[in-house]
Amino acid sequence: MKGNIKPRFRTFWLLLMATIVFNNCSSDPELWDPQSEFQVLTDYVNSHEEYSEFAALLEATELSGLFSVRGPYTLFLPNNDAFTDFYAEKGVSSFTQFSPEYNQSLVLNHLVNIPLETGDIGLGALRDVNGIGDFIVTEFSGADIILNKKSKIIDRNIRASNGVVHIIDKVIEPVDETVFEILEGLPGYSIFAQGLEATGIKDTLNLVEFPFGSKMARTRFTILAVADTTYNRYGINSFNDLVAEYTDEPGQITDFNNGFYRYMEYHCLVNTYYLNNFENNTLYPILSFDNNISMNIDTEDYKINLDRVTDEYTGFIMEASNYPAKNGAVHTVNTTLPVYTPAPTVIVWETTDHFDLKQGDYYGSHYVRWHDGLNTFQDVKWEGDYLLYYFKDHNTGKLMNHDCLSMSGWGWIEVKTPKIMKGKYQITSNLWGGQLDYAVYVDGVNTANILRSDPAESTSWGEFDWETTSRHTIKVVAKTPGLIFWDTLIFTPIN
Repeated sequence: MKGNIKPRFRTFWLLLMATIVFNNCSSDPELWDPQSEFQVLTDYVNSHEEYSEFAALLEATELSGLFSVRGPYTLFLPNNDAFTDFYAEKGVSSFTQFSPEYNQSLVLNHLVNIPLETGDIGLGALRDVNGIGDFIVTEFSGADIILNKKSKIIDRNIRASNGVVHIIDKVIEPVDETVFEILEGLPGYSIFAQGLEATGIKDTLNLVEFPFGSKMARTRFTILAVADTTYNRYGINSFNDLVAEYTDEPGQITDFNNGFYRYMEYHCLVNTYYLNNFENNTLYPILSFDNNISMNIDTEDYKINLDRVTDEYTGFIMEASNYPAKNGAVHTVNTTLPVYTPAPTVIVWETTDHFDLKQGDYYGSHYVRWHDGLNTFQDVKWEGDYLLYYFKDHNTGKLMNHDCLSMSGWGWIEVKTPKIMKGKYQITSNLWGGQLDYAVYVDGVNTANILRSDPAESTSWGEFDWETTSRHTIKVVAKTPGLIFWDTLIFTPIN
């Protein structure tokens, strides 16, 4: 409602306002070229009778003004027939029978804060969240594009002066279920669902948000589920059969070190990964970060834990994958996916990839300075005048995701990494500075002294043979005054 935006919409509104300010202040060429002969989204909706129900919904939620500002956006626009079907499914005759909060979610669920034509849409999910912070899942049926398993794009790439419109044949209903609730609601997954419930992992997977500082933080998970029919193929016909397969201590399956617990946890990844989010030759951590799955992608398949000797791997059952949930994604795999320790691979880790740092509205948007080097973040410490979250989305060369940590003058920065798999590695880093010499400390030991003439990413910070999978602290200490821009740490396995 106007003047009373709910907390869950604040981030979206801030992004919209930041977009407006950036576009009006930037001197760089704009990628989007609005033309006066096109209508804004609101006018386009209002001028076509077949979209009168969405127009009425815009008016009732007082969001018409949002659809008239610069953008550019993508609008997935349901026609009147889509709303008629949606009301019938819900047992109502009009959106007036829904709550104002639900109607606001319903509108914003169809709006994305970037322009996307159908050529930008691949198998997986859209590359940015919609107005309520959720990903819209994208799949194909022949030449048709299907959104969130149900809505088909029936008219595409309609140009508006502030975005792109795609007409859809079904309303995209907001997804409120968690990854576990989605899994539990699917027929044919009772054995796997019982395993998550019996170990207590279900409780974690049912978290959507939690108090963090002065606000609520979102959770993101991915489940790699096993269908009952797959277990049956391996001679596992019940929950008890599954427990017996992975532990001799069935009374201890809530214990982290129990074989059955470790098996169930191995199917649950940190962060949300739809199919297009997976990258080739990359490790993805499980909930505890104690282990990973490996992903290899080629023209044939997505290959989980590929054995390069036997060429055996676990794949996805595509038609039973890519289910959207409020806090993540659910996929189905075609084997039991036993616990496996993949070989180490190159890890490129961003120094800005810390949960508490990423909760600010500045993240991925604009720079901000902090002055308390010991108490601001859990895993980033520093000493100096200030630490800067540096963000610039143009002309930054190899700056990953447009951001890094920066400081000037004398001082030091220390970060704590996620768990790195045991093995032997060489560490390099994408760190550059202005007329700066610096020393490197790994887990408190001085491992390198870098002269200002040494190039970033190619200068070794040391070789390490770690016997356990664990976290590490890495510290950069300025030996001369100057600028530090610290983007990534690169861990390269040594055979």
